[in-house]
Amino acid sequence: MNLPKSEEQLMQHLWTLEKAFMKDLMDAYPEPKPASTTVATLLKRLLDKGAIGFNKYGNVREYFPILKKEDYSSKQFSGVMKSFFNDSVSQFASFFTSRENLSDDELEELRKIVDDQIKNRKQ
Repeated sequence: MNLPKSEEQLMQHLWTLEKAFMKDLMDAYPEPKPASTTVATLLKRLLDKGAIGFNKYGNVREYFPILKKEDYSSKQFSGVMKSFFNDSVSQFASFFTSRENLSDDELEELRKIVDDQIKNRKQ
């Protein structure tokens, strides 16, 4: 599922809050806040896409994410890998480590992460 920036921003708020009423969502936006009608439209779109659900309490809805942040992030990252790095993790790693001005400590941390993954797979 691909989400426009406005829907993705609303999902970020829901992922952080885990469940929220309209007031909670409005409070989560920085200034200048969008109109409540805009947020209501975004909620409707996300409901139609199956990305969120809600519980109804009288006339009030409490929204919650159905789409998991990890699943969405993984799919987005896969798209970037395919589009920009020919599905090559090594091309991505080379680009990332050479362009991001990583400190020696950050590079060592990345090495440790990779070493730990290799070690875990061998067990």
